Amino acid sequence: MVFNTGAALLDAIVLAVVSKDVEGTYGYKITQEVRQVIELSESTLYPVLRRLQKDECLEVYDMECAGRNRRYYKVTSRGWAQLRLYESEWRQYSDKITGLFEGRVDLTGGPEEIRTAGADEEQAGIPEEVRPAGADQGMTDRMKEGKDGAGREGVGYE
Repeated sequence: MVFNTGAALLDAIVLAVVSKDVEGTYGYKITQEVRQVIELSESTLYPVLRRLQKDECLEVYDMECAGRNRRYYKVTSRGWAQLRLYESEWRQYSDKITGLFEGRVDLTGGPEEIRTAGADEEQAGIPEEVRPAGADQGMTDRMKEGKDGAGREGVGYE
């Protein structure tokens, strides 16, 4: 993939993978599951796991497996809250980029202007069957106001 994966996106992906096993999962399995989504080496994964543990998003415990200790990682309550934030932020970010690719971003109206299907097209007389798919109106309104999915102010997208 040609796109770089920053620290926040790596954290989000790892939290999402670990969250699938409520009782926790171990490093090698996390690596294999993350690799189904993005290219990642174990030497990249373990600093991410340590950072999430330091940030109290993951708890760690050891369990014996085939005569050896295996380190398991489990999402904490703080980790679940962080994952929900990442999911909300990702949806907004993804909607903006997708909107740009699909022609739903009004580049003349400022950085936060997103057109929704039906609004401008209906006024312009564009038939519904050729209108671009639109974003959720509530999300569009929040994005125009510079708020995130939960309605918090000051969310920036770089």
